[in-house]
Amino acid sequence: MKCLVVLAHPVKESLCHYLYDQTVSHLAEKGYEITKLDLYENEFSPVLTTEERSSYYGAKFDSSSVEKEITLLKEAESLVLVYPTWWFSFPAILKGWFDRVWAPGHAYDHDKELGAIKPRLDNLKEVKVVTTLGAPWWVDNLVLWKPVQRVLKIALLGACAKKCSLTYLSLYKSENVSKAKVDAFVEKIKARF
Repeated sequence: MKCLVVLAHPVKESLCHYLYDQTVSHLAEKGYEITKLDLYENEFSPVLTTEERSSYYGAKFDSSSVEKEITLLKEAESLVLVYPTWWFSFPAILKGWFDRVWAPGHAYDHDKELGAIKPRLDNLKEVKVVTTLGAPWWVDNLVLWKPVQRVLKIALLGACAKKCSLTYLSLYKSENVSKAKVDAFVEKIKARF
C-alpha cells in the first residue's frame, strides 16, 4: 500500500520526530511503500497565496506551487500524520498543508450550486494519526470534545475521503513523559497500525 507519512514538528530531537521514526520503521516492516514528507525540513510554506485563494472557485485551482505535494496526496492509499497538538489545534504548517494541498479539483470538487462539496480522494483508504499533547486526557476528551480529531474526521475526511478509516492515537501529558510511557505508546502504535 502506498503510504504518505507527513511530519509537522520543527525540532529534530522532539518526541514527535522519535514517534515518526518509530512509525515509519513499523509500517515499512509491514510492507507499506513509504514516502516521507517532513514539512519543516522541506520548508513548506503554509501560507495560502493570493493566486491560490483567487482560483478556489475558478475553472482550475492554481496548484503551480504545490504540484509535488498534491501528487503525493493523490497517489497515497494510506496517509499518516505525525504532529504535536498545540492550543488544541493543528500546527500552522500542517493547517497550511491542508489549506493549500487539499484543494479544489484535487481533494474535492465544488458543487455547481455551492452546496456540499464532492470528494475526490477515493484512493485514500486509511488515515492514521500520531499526536502529542501537553494536556491530560480529560481536558481533550471531556472539556473540549477532541477538537482536532473532529475537524480531521468530519470536516476534512468527511468532505474529501468519505470511505477511508481513521485511527487516531494521542499521547497525553507528553511534556513530562517517562520512557516507559513512551515505550508503551510505541507498542500501541504497532498494535493499532
